[in-house]
Amino acid sequence: MIYLKAFLVAGIICMIGQLILDNTKLTPGHITTIFVILGAFLDIFNLYDKLILFAGGGALVPITSFGHLLIHGALENAINYGITGLLIGMFDLTASGITSSIIIAFALALIFKPKN
Repeated sequence: MIYLKAFLVAGIICMIGQLILDNTKLTPGHITTIFVILGAFLDIFNLYDKLILFAGGGALVPITSFGHLLIHGALENAINYGITGLLIGMFDLTASGITSSIIIAFALALIFKPKN
């Protein structure tokens, strides 16, 4: 049952993104930004944690999870370290994803040539 919930939640998130892309003049960059902000907003009110408990990986895989992790880490470390913890916490939970993205992008830039 958890696989069905994960599939449905991730599918609904992707469907919303596709509907926005098809019916508006927003670019994929705009939609990605909206989803990151939406994930952060839902985490502020502890709604994203409930979604993760319901859907598991279906809520952890989409881009909304990145916003959730940014705010979740920031708020958690702000309690322990104050204002400095906000900045530390934002990169605490997302460091591996950001680092791997940079390394993969660099490797692909070495292999492929850009189009004119």
